[in-house]
Amino acid sequence: MVPGMGPVRLRYLLEVFETPARVLTAGKAALESVKGIGRDTASALAEWEATVDLAAELKRIEDFGARVISWDSPEYPGTLRTIANPPIVLYVWGDLRVEDAHALGIVGSRSVTHYGTETTKKLSFQLAYAGYAIVSGLARGIDTAAHNGALAANGRTIAVIGSGLSKLYPPENHGLAEKIAKSGAVVSEYPMERPADRQTFPYRNRIVAGWGRGLLVVEAGANSGALITADQAIEQGRPVFAVPGQIDRPTSAGSNKLIQQGARLVTSANDILDELGQLFPDERRALPAAPKNDAPSSAPAKLTQDETLVSTALEAGELTLDELAAATRLPPYKVSSTLTMLEMKRIVRALPGQRFMKAGIA
Repeated sequence: MVPGMGPVRLRYLLEVFETPARVLTAGKAALESVKGIGRDTASALAEWEATVDLAAELKRIEDFGARVISWDSPEYPGTLRTIANPPIVLYVWGDLRVEDAHALGIVGSRSVTHYGTETTKKLSFQLAYAGYAIVSGLARGIDTAAHNGALAANGRTIAVIGSGLSKLYPPENHGLAEKIAKSGAVVSEYPMERPADRQTFPYRNRIVAGWGRGLLVVEAGANSGALITADQAIEQGRPVFAVPGQIDRPTSAGSNKLIQQGARLVTSANDILDELGQLFPDERRALPAAPKNDAPSSAPAKLTQDETLVSTALEAGELTLDELAAATRLPPYKVSSTLTMLEMKRIVRALPGQRFMKAGIA
């Protein structure tokens, strides 16, 4: 929370002062003598109590239902300790487990096609079923599909966000974040009320890249931020996988280029499992087919009040999220989370262009 501080400067300080407590009680001159610590940062550290309201931050964390773990905590992901600039702390909403070390990052563009969304859901579903925790960034597009696929498999999923927990972005994924926190965790390295910006998103990508045993890129454009994450994964010694796309689609340009440059081409979850290894070698369980969105479940699903409202509204035909919000008078974020649950129950089908329809309706 001290202005100008980050994991690299903290590492330099700990090499000299050994503990954070000693850093915070050191004099300005001693701080300024440390490599990478200039006059402004030294002043901010020496006078931290004038700018940092620690008690208020701790209350925000408690009220939110989160907690903070430091890099030396037993809960801190061991894989992150091996990257060049591991986060100082992680704000955790949900719970982290030892088995989350068996993880795979999945990233891609925010603007995606129906093919990209459905492919991501299928692969994420099967990989989560195979025992891998799915790590992604809670962003629109591929990230959202990756988290939803893991949830549909009753698997573990971790969302690494580029803002404080109190400033979840995008707002329509708040409902999805709540579901993730119940079967995994939403994590951030930023103070509770830090908003997302152009710097926080690329910076958090190193965590997505470094958390798992590999990184899968699905449908990334030529200038997609997913390519930055792929570069970081390569620097961290993680294998990169990519799903091929149509050569005439701009949304496939980045992922196809990764394959040209040596990324493992993926046509099924088995391509990844063959590379990283099955987590259940004795069971040799066959991967299930991902839940289809084009047919309703054979058994009638029990719907909540919100799900009934949205499902009924879609009987009129295809609608966008905004049109559904107007028809049901529900907030957009609640409509988004409700649509996710209806998709999992195979009652609603997502269409290209962010439109939705009742499953089974021609």
